[in-house]
Amino acid sequence: MFRDDTGGGRRRPSRNVLGQALQPCSLEPVTGFYRNGCCDTSAEDTGSHTVCIVVSEDFLAFSKARGNDLSTPMPEYGFAGLEPGDRWCLCAARWQEAFEAGKMPRVMLQATHEGALDHCNLADLKRYAMDLS
Repeated sequence: MFRDDTGGGRRRPSRNVLGQALQPCSLEPVTGFYRNGCCDTSAEDTGSHTVCIVVSEDFLAFSKARGNDLSTPMPEYGFAGLEPGDRWCLCAARWQEAFEAGKMPRVMLQATHEGALDHCNLADLKRYAMDLS
């Protein structure tokens, strides 16, 4: 996964919050701003869909209450709806909002884009990581 480097049109590999190559988040369901399975981002992604989450029932209810229903299928958009256990590229600001409300889902740091750090604290993400050894 690559993103444009606006300093001359070069492309460089996307990095995760640990400073390593960004890993895929999910292909089933397919996720990401670019629907490429990765939480890759660019200036076009104004929502910063950069946090790879593992969906929980609590988070789905929280998100729906905040006006973003992620569980209801929307076939007209090719969206089957999320279920607990699915992985999804979530907007970093939404993860932070859920964190502050105590409803944050677990995260996969290796698949969370470094751009998430513009909205979220790495220490907080690490506390809820499922992929730290």
